[in-house]
Amino acid sequence: MILQYFQKKENKDKKYALSKYSNILEISNNFIKNNNFFKNHTFNTSFEIISIILLIHIKLIKDIKINNYKKINEYLINSFISDLDESLRINGIGDMSIGKYVKSYVKKFYFRLSKFDKISKTSANNIFYEYFSIFDIILDERKKEASKKMDIIYKSIVESYEFS
Repeated sequence: MILQYFQKKENKDKKYALSKYSNILEISNNFIKNNNFFKNHTFNTSFEIISIILLIHIKLIKDIKINNYKKINEYLINSFISDLDESLRINGIGDMSIGKYVKSYVKKFYFRLSKFDKISKTSANNIFYEYFSIFDIILDERKKEASKKMDIIYKSIVESYEFS
């Protein structure tokens, strides 16, 4: 009786999304720790880098039209919001104001999603340079280098979807 729930397609999609989300966190963490492009190493910097890598995944999953891509993207975003909530709590935000902070970061994320779609449709070559220029987290003299590194990450993510 209980075994039927383990075999449900929703659980497979959720596991797939969670594995992709852990991959997103790993890539983001490596990008942040191994580079000195950033104006500040703050929570907002981490948020921006995780957001852009998550946006790449969401866009690719949608464009490639992986089976149940809407559900997978929904699970990815839910994981991101849960992680955001937990991270804010760890940074000392109290129970009374956590909702306000999470809501503001979720609004920022959806704003970035709309900007990323517009940028990616208009300019395929300098997507990340424009993104970094809009959100101003990278030192001006290092934007080209940072966007080249992000292009490499983007290509590796695309390849991971092509071979899966």
